[in-house]
Amino acid sequence: MSRFKTFLHAGHGPTLFSAFLYFTFSCCIWVLNGAMAPFIGESFHLSPAQKGLMLSVPIIAGALMRFPLGILSQYIGRKNATLVEMGMIAIAMLYGFFMVHSFNDLLAMGVLLGIAGASFGVAMSLGSGWFPAQHKGLAMGLVGAGNVGTAVSVLVAPPLAQWLGWQSVYGIAAAAILIPMVVMVVFAKEPPDVDSHASLRAHVACLFEKDGWAFSLIYGITFGGFIGLTTFLPSYYYDQFGVSKVQAGELTMLAAFMGAAVRVAGGWISDRWGGVNTLTLVLVVVAAGLALVGASSASLALTTLLLIVCFAALGAGNGALFQLVPLRWPASTAVAGSMIGEIGALGGGLVPNAMGLSKQYMGSYLWGFAFFAALALVMLGVMRVMQARWTRTWAGKGGLARVDVHAAPARHRNAGASLSPDLRLLDSMKGPTP
Repeated sequence: MSRFKTFLHAGHGPTLFSAFLYFTFSCCIWVLNGAMAPFIGESFHLSPAQKGLMLSVPIIAGALMRFPLGILSQYIGRKNATLVEMGMIAIAMLYGFFMVHSFNDLLAMGVLLGIAGASFGVAMSLGSGWFPAQHKGLAMGLVGAGNVGTAVSVLVAPPLAQWLGWQSVYGIAAAAILIPMVVMVVFAKEPPDVDSHASLRAHVACLFEKDGWAFSLIYGITFGGFIGLTTFLPSYYYDQFGVSKVQAGELTMLAAFMGAAVRVAGGWISDRWGGVNTLTLVLVVVAAGLALVGASSASLALTTLLLIVCFAALGAGNGALFQLVPLRWPASTAVAGSMIGEIGALGGGLVPNAMGLSKQYMGSYLWGFAFFAALALVMLGVMRVMQARWTRTWAGKGGLARVDVHAAPARHRNAGASLSPDLRLLDSMKGPTP
């Protein structure tokens, strides 16, 4: 407890809480169509492929909108950018309440829901901006725990949809977003750090490196799998097992909550065992778990248990990857993390599409689960090949923070933009990270 108090005193707690609340509400709204998919699908008589498309649009749109919101935050400040975004979310929810009358309207609504999914980078940078380097990781992990909003959505939205009608839930969301807006106005302060004011070149720099793409693709499995499966599972439970629409949301909540809760623990484990070691175990568990989920479609209890295990692994993987990001890009953690988050989130759009196409054209969801399990194994192979170089340059054994930064090869010190001062920061970055 004393260490946590020291952590809070090192930064600005009210801003950290405001960023967490903003990200939580944003995640909640981002997956609304997934939470209400059984109601929407019944209303518009959607085929499995149409459901998959409907569910993938908000995920893809949210990933693509992250970068423009990050650029906007450089001009008007991160706090102001969150307020602009939340105002746009409220307008988008009113569109859903009044204007969605066809499948095309539903796809347009999916794009508007993507506005909420754009919050990741700005929330992370705002929440961690007041904290020194040795505490940024934990701050980012606590803000990232706002993923729990997805669990809240699948738990709360279905009963509301059953009671008031699914379009009314959009209207409720338009009013609910006022809560984090008020908290943001009253309690948050613009951070003094300059990391978020990096140039366009600095924002995309990590994508000109193999490491940047490797991290993004791994995040496409861990976070993409988390958000994609959370969006898809209410439909899966309802179609596959014949449970009620509300029960489908409750069962999804069990898995989604586990994934969000374990994220911080994944970073803590990685600090002590190494991010590469943790991700190795994560990807093995995810691949095996999803394959077994596809094969256990006759048992509701076994499917739910396996999905809880899979989501725990996905959550730990999200934390483990962001334990490695500050080690690889110590002086540009926020900008690198924002870009990795954007590219990685696109992976979530594959999940509902693959599931819908698998069901419609192959008669079973099995091949959708198998496809994503295979992708996890591919990324495991890629990471294990690359980790030999990582542990020779910027990371210790198994992905731990290096103790002796001066042992790093000269070619790494000279690579990229101003890495020599970055390496000197590594000593101060052995605290908890998300």
